[in-house]
Amino acid sequence: MSNAPLLGSRPEHLRLPWFGIPVLIPFLKPFRRPMFLMVGLCLAGGSLDICLPLFQRYAIDHFITEKTLDTLPAFIALYMLFIIGSFVLNYGAFYHAFFTEMNVSLELRKAAFNHLQTLSLSFFNRNSVGYIHSRVMSDTERISMLVSWHVMEAVWTLIFMFGALAIMFSIHWKLAAGVGLVLPAAAFAITLFQRALIRVNHRIRELNSHITGDFNEGITGARTIKTLVAADRVCEDFMNTTREMNRASIRGMHFLSLFTATVSFASSFALAVVLWQGGLLSREGVMEIGTLSVFMSYAIGMMEPFLWISSAVSELISAQVNIERFTRLVNTASDVTDTPEVTAKYGDAFRPKRENWEPLHGDVEFRDVTFRYPDGDETILDHFNLKVPQGASVALVGETGAGKSTLVNLVCRFFEPTSGQVLIDGRDVRERSQLWLHSHIGYVLQTPYLFSGTVRENLLYGNPDATEEQIALAVKRVSADRVIARMEKGLDSQVGECGDLLSTGEKQLISFARAILADPRILVLDEATSSVDTVTEKMIQDAIGEVTRGRTSFVIAHRLSTVRNADMILVMKDGHVVERGTHGELMRARGYYHSLYTKQFELEAVKALSS
Repeated sequence: MSNAPLLGSRPEHLRLPWFGIPVLIPFLKPFRRPMFLMVGLCLAGGSLDICLPLFQRYAIDHFITEKTLDTLPAFIALYMLFIIGSFVLNYGAFYHAFFTEMNVSLELRKAAFNHLQTLSLSFFNRNSVGYIHSRVMSDTERISMLVSWHVMEAVWTLIFMFGALAIMFSIHWKLAAGVGLVLPAAAFAITLFQRALIRVNHRIRELNSHITGDFNEGITGARTIKTLVAADRVCEDFMNTTREMNRASIRGMHFLSLFTATVSFASSFALAVVLWQGGLLSREGVMEIGTLSVFMSYAIGMMEPFLWISSAVSELISAQVNIERFTRLVNTASDVTDTPEVTAKYGDAFRPKRENWEPLHGDVEFRDVTFRYPDGDETILDHFNLKVPQGASVALVGETGAGKSTLVNLVCRFFEPTSGQVLIDGRDVRERSQLWLHSHIGYVLQTPYLFSGTVRENLLYGNPDATEEQIALAVKRVSADRVIARMEKGLDSQVGECGDLLSTGEKQLISFARAILADPRILVLDEATSSVDTVTEKMIQDAIGEVTRGRTSFVIAHRLSTVRNADMILVMKDGHVVERGTHGELMRARGYYHSLYTKQFELEAVKALSS
């Protein structure tokens, strides 16, 4: 289970200025109106809430002390008006806070998810799914709550605290000053416990991210865990992390409990001051009982804002980590980008200018290409040169790590060459947009991936405008129609998450049909037949011969028997092409390819005899 740092190596203790709030302004601008309404309604509602204890004062001093009910109807009417007004204002503030939370969260997640689609594969090699999921979901949720509910609570708290103090001083400034003397003690408690609370909260957030990553790996890697009989080790790692989080959470609750008890003590002390001094004033006839009850209500109510301030400061500082992580994600630059000039002409992934797209014919050239992965030092390709004419079928063979997948990833521009050029139709691929190139490439992976949904929906990813006839032809050409015919609902059958309701071979056939449906000019088959039986493999090979006609194709092959008809076979070793030619030429040369082929042929013969 990986506990690697996220999205770069910048330490989390480096804070953004002003708690990182300014970086959120572009995401908050579209929701200025509901946010202003939320604040305005909260101000008005808080003002009414401050006035409610004054009704208590009037009721005690007039209806109880003076024993008269003369103004009772007017009192009830006014009190009900205040209650209804408070209800309406609070409802409006809550509604707009919820509206702000949901829409800001949507905007942040959309920005994060859209940005992820623009990043190169090296980003996903460096960052685990669990950590990225935590940035997109958990961090955005906390940020949206910060700018909605926490802002609303801050407005209400400040208006109540300062309003209550103003009313108390206007009624009896000496008694109000006595209550005010308690406030520094509460402030001291905040300062005393705040640093410890923040430190523990940061640790809890960090451990929670690790738990999210471990939990995600435990689910996505369930099959591997079972086959490796590693469940006990995985569970032990998970439990160690959760136990550590449990200890940190208990420690955090220890500090929070001490803090809450301290503030509660300060509240009780303030109430005692009011009762003591107010009682003396009431006995001397200087203060009425109703006024004393108002002071008691405000003295008790004053402590709630202090409790909230403690929580809010802790949340704000903790949320700064979330803001920084989110900002770091959306500001992560891709290793593969289009220049502003290319984007201006061809558009980007979300706003393509298809009217400016030239047709792609399929001539591919590697010109003195050297490549190292952005997060590695090992040279995978070294001064590599190759010309592939339009319509040629190129097979890439060699041992694992020889550079076969790297070569086709460069053709697809999933990575940029460290030096040199990759040219399509005689032009550097960087002179045209990534979307233009990807829209002309069909890629069938060794490990097939299907999206949750139906077979039809997965096929339409290749061509959203495909007709029923085109779908039927595509599935038939790769023999996927036999698989679909066995399904209960045919094309409308569910494939499950990641296609888990289908066998690997069935998923491969459907992914192959999806690529064919896109009608690509360049076709990449990465071990595309390695997961099917020999009968199905023969059918796919026949289909490959048909669909690659007139298209440039790159076939990464593990079974060398499947590439005998390729126009060119590149034999790769340690990032270099050590041999090239047709199957017949390479066999007659009796070199590295001949050794690989005969060794594999002998192994397959032994396997066939043993079975």
